[in-house]
This record gives sequence, C-alpha cells and structure tokens, in this order.
Amino acid sequence: MAEEVRVHIDDPEALAALAHPMRTKLLNHLISAGPATASQAARAVGDTPSNSSYHLRTLAKFGWVAAQDSADGRERPWRALVTGFDIDLAADPRSPAGRNAAALAALTLRQAQQEAREALTRFPALERAWQEATSFNAYTLRVTPDELAELTRRIDAVLRPYIAATRDARPPGAALASVAFQAFPQGPET
Repeated sequence: MAEEVRVHIDDPEALAALAHPMRTKLLNHLISAGPATASQAARAVGDTPSNSSYHLRTLAKFGWVAAQDSADGRERPWRALVTGFDIDLAADPRSPAGRNAAALAALTLRQAQQEAREALTRFPALERAWQEATSFNAYTLRVTPDELAELTRRIDAVLRPYIAATRDARPPGAALASVAFQAFPQGPET
C-alpha cells in the first residue's frame, strides 16, 4: 500500500471493536507486514487461525481490512485498507465514544510497552548495528500546549516517510522497527 489511508475513528462501536487486543495486533500486523492469511496472521500475533479469522471479519465490517482473491481459491489472504487511525482523546469521558477512545488508547499504550519489554529481552541477540540503532529515551520538557502540539506534528512529519505500510523502497538491510511516541503533561509542578 503506497498511499496513506489514515482514518479518524469516533464511532463508539468502531472504537469498541478496535479496543480488542487481538484486533489491534492483527490490524497492526497487516498494516506493517502486508497481506496474510488468517493462519499466517495468527502465527504472527500468537492466536489460533479460527479466532484470527473471526477478528479479521470484525475488522472487515468496519472497512479496515479486506479479504483478497487467491490464485488457488483456497487460501484467503487479508490486507489492510488503512495505514493507521486517529482517535479523539478529548472526547467527553462520560460518553461511549470517550470511554471507548480511552480504552483504545490504554490498550495501545499497554501493547507498545509490552513490545518494548520484549525488545529488551531480545537485545543481546541483535546484530551490533541494530544494538547501536536501538534507543529507549525519555525526556521531560517544559512546554506550552501549543508547543507540545507543534512538536508532535513535527515528529510525526519526520517519521511518516518511513512508515512500513506506505514506504515503497525497501533498502538493503531494512527491517520492521517499532517507534512509540507519547506526549502528555505530567501534572502541576510542586
């Protein structure tokens, strides 16, 4: 998928559907790795083929993935129709959309933290070049809301050309890499 198809999700039912751990894993796998059968996707995300098939059909219901025709007519590869999504974290937390957006954000954060923990355990086995390229940084900034929003937009612009789903070129030695970014106020200074 060479073109970016980032969707804004504000429908409470769609947010609830995506706030399922296996669905986000499956969607992220198809976005980053490309088309896969339910069996292939299940192996990649640690699920059973039948359960993955069910969740892929749920993702298809919302237009995020679609089944492709296959050459042999037996295997049915699925492909992502989106390259990412945005949600409104500022939605009223008492509304279904607000509750489901918060649940999806929390799930996304948990999954990113789990991926980072798993990466740390694999770190000693990495090639030296990947060890040197790996980083786990945290910063405390003193910024206004406008500055933080601008910084987030600028970081997004720097990262966007490298997104696996939309990057046409695969340079020699390239591999999938996870980059997570969170920006939030810590609370009042004391």
